[in-house]
Amino acid sequence: MTDSVRQISENDQLRADIYQLLAALLRRHPSPELLDFLANLEIDANDDNEMTKAWLSLQLAAKQFSTEQLEDEYFTLFLGVGCGEILPYGSWFMTGSLMDKPLALLRQDLMQLGFEREENVKEPEDHVAALCEVMGVLILEAPGYRQLAFYNRHIGTWIERFCHNLANAPSAAFYATVANLATAFFKMEASAFEQLSLDIPVNCPG
Repeated sequence: MTDSVRQISENDQLRADIYQLLAALLRRHPSPELLDFLANLEIDANDDNEMTKAWLSLQLAAKQFSTEQLEDEYFTLFLGVGCGEILPYGSWFMTGSLMDKPLALLRQDLMQLGFEREENVKEPEDHVAALCEVMGVLILEAPGYRQLAFYNRHIGTWIERFCHNLANAPSAAFYATVANLATAFFKMEASAFEQLSLDIPVNCPG
């Protein structure tokens, strides 16, 4: 999968960084260090687009909430007593069930791509944070057609609904701004992958 001489564009590095940031925010509540990083982002406020607006909202939220507050918010949203307000799993959004066929297909693809599940990770591999982590790696290490295939099979069909549900969840305050950033970002990704699909030859391997 890895090409040691592959040149990484500035845009691809930024995309990979955003995937890893979303993964960190969706895997667990943010640490004080991550909140401080978000609060001190350098953002060009003159760029009047959805991504810039989302970054500014997230930055403001990072300045307003403490780690303790966000630990409670994250628990209510994603864990809960028995069940959180949001189920952050691809299988759930694709089939309405957990641990369903999409998870089995995902595990096959991850194995073929050379990814191994860490022993200390309890969540299924179709957790949205895990999928973002994989995409962050693929952007830096895999050709475009592999990124496209993984995105289309395991993320693209449901991520917009996940972002909408998170943005409108009853307990979402800080995480509503995370959802807005994710919404703007995945709209850009969908557009880029749509263009990529037009550029890839039909007989290109999947």
